[in-house]
Amino acid sequence: MIKFQELSTNKLVELIDDENARIIDVRPSDAYNGWKCENEKRGGHIAGAKSLPVKWTNYMDWVEIVRSKNILPDNHIVVYGYSSAQSLKVANVFAKAGYNEVSVYDNFIGEWSGNPDMPMEKLSRYKNLVSANWVKQLISGENPAEYENDKFVVVHSHYRNRNAYLSGHIPGAIDMDTLALEAPETWNRRSPGELKKALEQHGISAATTVVLYGKFMAPDNADDFPGSAAGHIGAIRNAMIMLYAGVKDVRVLNGGFQSWKDAGFDISTDDIVKTPVDGFGVQIPANPEIIVDMPEAKEMIKADDADIVCVRSWPEYIGEVSGYNYIEKKGRIPGTVFGNCGSDAYHMENYRNVDHTIREAQEVAAIWKDVDITPDKHLAFYCGTGWRGSEAFFNAWLMGWPRVSVFDGGWFEWSNDPDNPFETGLPE
Repeated sequence: MIKFQELSTNKLVELIDDENARIIDVRPSDAYNGWKCENEKRGGHIAGAKSLPVKWTNYMDWVEIVRSKNILPDNHIVVYGYSSAQSLKVANVFAKAGYNEVSVYDNFIGEWSGNPDMPMEKLSRYKNLVSANWVKQLISGENPAEYENDKFVVVHSHYRNRNAYLSGHIPGAIDMDTLALEAPETWNRRSPGELKKALEQHGISAATTVVLYGKFMAPDNADDFPGSAAGHIGAIRNAMIMLYAGVKDVRVLNGGFQSWKDAGFDISTDDIVKTPVDGFGVQIPANPEIIVDMPEAKEMIKADDADIVCVRSWPEYIGEVSGYNYIEKKGRIPGTVFGNCGSDAYHMENYRNVDHTIREAQEVAAIWKDVDITPDKHLAFYCGTGWRGSEAFFNAWLMGWPRVSVFDGGWFEWSNDPDNPFETGLPE
């Protein structure tokens, strides 16, 4: 067994500002984000720490994951977790991968989180991103942390794919097709009256706590409806529209159905009957600023204090492909900022970790800062039809950025108007 140096709290304080040091948080990403999973005094992580859950050591591409986070062999690695066993497991993996300066810190709960003078950070709206354990407590009749309600609905979201639900879902969850909340003629959110009816039919009022998740099923662009296999993006799309409508407590299961499976919890194939409610409770939309339509989007493109952010893949952005089998035109909206989703219309690799959990906020913010996407502006995210734009919006909303929206029309609506300009090729 390799013997690692055990750091004191004072020594770790000195290393926080050391540019060569990399502080590694090996706890679950939910604890990193802010949940007090072991009843620590303060939720969140040591300021500047990188999230690298011990769970990820089971992945064959662990080294590639580490390098992508700019954690390099010549860095001084400091590992901490909830237990010495967790820390040592990851420290050993680092050592075997050729990292020569690896230390452990075992006083996070007692000396760091318990001392208000020690610097910590957390996701501003961490409570809206819940763990599988939290959902398990909720459906078991317990009273999970940060929950003060007696009405909840767990929603398995999908697009034209009830089999994704019927083949296995969280016990007690109902299914919701994204078509309930968005119209296929435009792929924009439905009218206030249609939203009211759909939400009420699914047992959702403004006062209901709604927990949404979807199932990733390896989308294939050759399918008639590739989005049918990208259910978790659809779940976040539904979450965004519910926030717009006025649901006061919207939660998303971090990592979607994959997190539930990874936790080893029971899976149901029962077709749960929806229990409608009589009345939504507030006028829809209660939060209209969450969605931007074409006129405002055009004004934002011209404004100095706003940006329209294109959350599409590079081939879509430069006009090599439209990204969708039902969108003919290729290109991009002039004056928009490239926010790079990942590989194609049905993946969000640049905004997620390998286990489908949401990528740590510091990494997303750093990528955005490089292209001048900053929280002082009004930002409206768009893609082809709204799904990827909704997920990027959700990232920024979770960070607590004050003026974030979705440009609902996206490339689909923009490209359908022949009077709208567009660009192709490499941007100048």
